[in-house]
Amino acid sequence: QVQLVESGGRLVQAGGSLRLSCAASGRTFSNYAMGWFRQTPGKDREFVAAISRSGGSTYYADSVKGRFTISRDNAKNPVYLQMNSLKPEDTANYYCAAARTLRVDELVATSSLYSYWGQGTQVTVSS
Repeated sequence: QVQLVESGGRLVQAGGSLRLSCAASGRTFSNYAMGWFRQTPGKDREFVAAISRSGGSTYYADSVKGRFTISRDNAKNPVYLQMNSLKPEDTANYYCAAARTLRVDELVATSSLYSYWGQGTQVTVSS
């Protein structure tokens, strides 16, 4: 089992920045590729960003590319999502997720391939 707990979500003005954190406990953190997803009421969960086990590979949704940065610290376990130039359309509940992968450089962008999920943290961007 892997337990994931997100934090850092809050109300922020458009153009502002936030850093979300995802604390992981349980199994060996470095065995898992990690991802961030977001969801708004009535909509499907949307992929935001992914990072490989090693942290050397990352992948972003077009909607956040150039504004968001995913990173990880395998020594301390957290995964971060740095969000800059926030827009009202970024408003959502943000979730981190963990996927067991064989290759250290493998990226996972499909929500169904993730085995573990956190409870989410709410980000609200006001215009």
